[in-house]
Amino acid sequence: MDSLKTNKSLYIDTEALSTLALVQHGLIAPVTKLMNAKESKEVDNTHYYRGIPFPFSFILAPKGKQNHEILQTLKKGDRVNLINQAEIAGELIVDETFDIDPLERLQLIFGTSDPYHPGVKHTLARLGTIAVCGEYRVTYPPIEENIKRIQHIINKTNSKKISAMMIAANPLNRAHERMIRQTISENDLLIIFLLKPFTNDGLSYEIRYNALSRFVDHYLPRNKVVILPFENTYIFAGFNELILDALLAKNYGCKQLVVGKNHAGLGLYYDKNRLNTIFDHCKNIDIEIKTIDEYVYCDICKTLVSTTTCPHGQHHHVHYYSDSILKLIQAGLIPPPILVRKEVSANILAALFPNRFTNLQELHYALMPGTGLLEQQSEEQFYKKLIELYQTSSLT
Repeated sequence: MDSLKTNKSLYIDTEALSTLALVQHGLIAPVTKLMNAKESKEVDNTHYYRGIPFPFSFILAPKGKQNHEILQTLKKGDRVNLINQAEIAGELIVDETFDIDPLERLQLIFGTSDPYHPGVKHTLARLGTIAVCGEYRVTYPPIEENIKRIQHIINKTNSKKISAMMIAANPLNRAHERMIRQTISENDLLIIFLLKPFTNDGLSYEIRYNALSRFVDHYLPRNKVVILPFENTYIFAGFNELILDALLAKNYGCKQLVVGKNHAGLGLYYDKNRLNTIFDHCKNIDIEIKTIDEYVYCDICKTLVSTTTCPHGQHHHVHYYSDSILKLIQAGLIPPPILVRKEVSANILAALFPNRFTNLQELHYALMPGTGLLEQQSEEQFYKKLIELYQTSSLT
């Protein structure tokens, strides 16, 4: 605590700390440090850093009255504590400070500075007007643990062909499952980076992780898939997300990045012109980027099909729109099994609506067929049995 008393301090949130740790550990190399004013201007103008695509400068400009006052007093060589949640999380040796225009930076990240845009609104609330650069060291165990875990698994499995997939699984649906199965059939190891945002939109990370783990543990070869929490901070939130995803996957040791043709939403509203432009921009990143066609359920084919191979019209297709499926779940409704696997639906609903039924055991024995033995039933088991009843068709 002595350094806390003698050094000046900047207060950063966990999102900033996580991003600083990513860069410190080389996970979005070639960027490995905070950029100074000259470097920042060059990257913002060219969208390249050391010959590799990088959409905008990497800077630290924390907001807040106290931070602003401290930043105005900093001189070259000053040692500054980086404080997160009232604890020293790292230290920075000042090289220089310089002014930035938050709206210009937001335009570079999101393609808009509209304050009603959710990403812009979130980032604007935490972005100051003075940036600081210099050598720094931070401590952030989650990222350090992720690196050790991946290296251990790669060494243990001796994997050579390693693929990556960034998904929100909000919620996990059958199209996600098909993408995952297709990818592991062509690779030694698949790293699923499960998005862990710093906002509270949609299902919580824990619920999504448990649902995805249930699928991986019970329906996939365990030695071919690993789920990694991916704190997708503000730098991954813009329209240049694919470039950052590709750099992250490459620096984790992946040879391939698999994306749906809309990337964030797995096959909805695919903008061919924009995506092709981004792929062209990614050519200097040493990783294969593979796109997978949109999957739909066809009521003529009676199975999951690719929109490029199914001969039937769109009016025969059931689409895997995550937002729509999520609305069903949040309303407490069980999605049809063609959309979400019943084990996944049951797991999510049981977590979202705990103790929903006043007398679950009585309800279970009144409605569900069983073995004749009196057994304690969980809410998750109840939902699975209920889905089976919905699928019974002898009276239709």
